[in-house]
Parts: sequence; structure tokens; C-alpha cells
Amino acid sequence: MTSRLNRLAVAFLATALATVGVTAANPAPASAAMTICYNTSQAGSYASVANQAATIWNNATVNLTLSANCGSNLRIYRITGGGSYAVRTSLGNGRVYIDTQQAAQYSVLRIMTHEIGHILGLPDNYNGNCSLLMSGGSAGTSCTNPYPSSAEANRVSNLFAGTFSATDRSADIFRDSWPSVLTPVG
Repeated sequence: MTSRLNRLAVAFLATALATVGVTAANPAPASAAMTICYNTSQAGSYASVANQAATIWNNATVNLTLSANCGSNLRIYRITGGGSYAVRTSLGNGRVYIDTQQAAQYSVLRIMTHEIGHILGLPDNYNGNCSLLMSGGSAGTSCTNPYPSSAEANRVSNLFAGTFSATDRSADIFRDSWPSVLTPVG
């Protein structure tokens, strides 16, 4: 909040000075992007999907960069059973679990990008709208959209710029974004 107020004050001062004919140097740019190092050593066959999801977030946002295997802010796991979910320990830090059974029914790239969205500060939105990444599985198995909406991407960019504060508790667990694995009838 303080850096935003400082930028606003500098912009106001520059405008006021320009009005009276004084030119001020451009203020320093906002702080550099934060790097979130993700680890795919436990992701198994989903490591390449994690890389695709990171590229999607990197292209959609500013103020952060997801980078593979440079550390362990974010750990990605491949599991069988129990559902896909994310555990955010703080903004940009946590664990993502991708359930192979759900990934057989839903787009694994959508699941991965959605769960990483939780680590980046986004909550679930169970409205069934396929154009919203954070609607998760409520959009149905035919929805394969792995891209955050502009509002979702802007929210993440603002969180990492310090413009918004995340409601960051000690740990948030995001479960049940994806309906239970369908079982055949009969």
C-alpha cells in the first residue's frame, strides 16, 4: 500500500510540475517481479503439464514469474485418489496435488492451472462458467479452458505488486473444486 501511495504521490507531483512548465525525471519502476520456484520432482508424468501451466500464468500476469526446479516455494505432487487440491501456506508458497483419477476425466492442464491459481492467491468460484479458471470442475468435464480470465490474472498481478493484500491465513486448503470421480451405474 505504501509503495502504491508513493507512486501516486510522485505521479501527482510530476503532473503538477509539468503544469507549471517544470519537467521531472520518471520515477523508478515498480519493484521487480517475484520469482516463484516450483518443484516437479514428485509430479511424475504431470511435470510437463506443470511447465505448461507455469507458462500460462507467466504470460497472463505481471509482477511474478514461475520458474521450474530452482527451489521449492511450490511443490507439485501426483496422487491417486482423494481429489486434486492445493494447500497454500502463504502467498506464492504451498503444495498442489493432482489426482490421476480426476485427471482422467477433466482437463489435467485446467486442473493444474486452477490449483496453481490457489497458490497465487485466488479462491474457488463455483459458478460453472468455463471462461473462469477458478470455477474448477463446476464447469463440467467438457470444459478444457486452462486460461485465467483477465480479472483473475489482474487479481494475481495486483496481489504480487502489493496493490491488494491476500487474506493470508497460516494455511489455506482448497479442496472439492473438482467433483468426485464418476462411478459407472449398474
